[in-house]
Amino acid sequence: MRIALVYDLRDDYRALGFSAEAVAEFDSVETIDALAATLQALGCEPVRVGRGQALAARLVEGERYDLVFSIAEGVKGRSREAQVPALCELFDQPYLFSDPLTLAASLDKAVAKRLVHDAGVPTPDFAVAQTSAFELGGWDAFPAFVKPLAEGTGKGCEAASLVHTAVELHGAATRVIERYRQPALVERFLSGREFTVGIVGNGPDTRVLGVCEILLKAHAEANVYSLHNKELCEDLVTYVRADDAEAQLAGSRALEAYRALECRDTARLDFRSDENGEPYFLEANPLAGLHPSHSDLPILASHNGIDFVALIGMILDAGLARYGLVRPNRERLGRTA
Repeated sequence: MRIALVYDLRDDYRALGFSAEAVAEFDSVETIDALAATLQALGCEPVRVGRGQALAARLVEGERYDLVFSIAEGVKGRSREAQVPALCELFDQPYLFSDPLTLAASLDKAVAKRLVHDAGVPTPDFAVAQTSAFELGGWDAFPAFVKPLAEGTGKGCEAASLVHTAVELHGAATRVIERYRQPALVERFLSGREFTVGIVGNGPDTRVLGVCEILLKAHAEANVYSLHNKELCEDLVTYVRADDAEAQLAGSRALEAYRALECRDTARLDFRSDENGEPYFLEANPLAGLHPSHSDLPILASHNGIDFVALIGMILDAGLARYGLVRPNRERLGRTA
């Protein structure tokens, strides 16, 4: 079974002059090596393709795969994560993970919040400044949190994102709009616990893998799971398996949000509670990072007794089942997992 690995490599873009922050969402060689080795362990033949443009060239030449395993984030636009799946659909090429509509809707945090809210899952009050911070002139819910509308990996989230006055809000929103050349999202800041929830599967087989609480250490950037804290998570963040009533509620609401957004195969969803212990949906990550020891989904899985090979196997099996396919040694690995 030939599985095409499609990805944006940090080193490739740094060589083109991209900044460290610009490539923060992209993957390391270590991640790709781990995925290739894991796919081999699962009885598949990984084919390292690289960027979406490389996949396009191969598909045009007539090359096909049993499945495309794309973790490519794309470079520009709020639909950038949807580019490779849309390409696969154009060429009738089976692929893993969510479809273009879900990926585009989830990356735009405001669109995702509206869809999830309409499904009955609470999300904090929010507003969007499309082109100017002056559009937020009527906002009066403080403290508040400001971040880019369509970024991941904590990009644009920093200490200055937490604002307490209209003046601070105007400054933070202006920085986001000018720095990232995209709208700024402001939402009511929630002072309670922060959870990340892993989900895998499709249809009636969809299930919560587990819930982890994110705890920032004393010397971390305070109050925010920022890019800085994520990049240095081994030193600045503690991940704790959570299964109390509040965490279970976050898990059940994550499952509702997963279904509302029509995610496929797997996703990681982020929640934060208010001062009363009520968990609210923040965002969904249907293209979650997959570094074995650094990314949230594998960390979450390991805290719930699921090693990296087993995690990728679950995701792969879910995607293959949508096409009526089964990996060669599924039964053998299933008995030993």
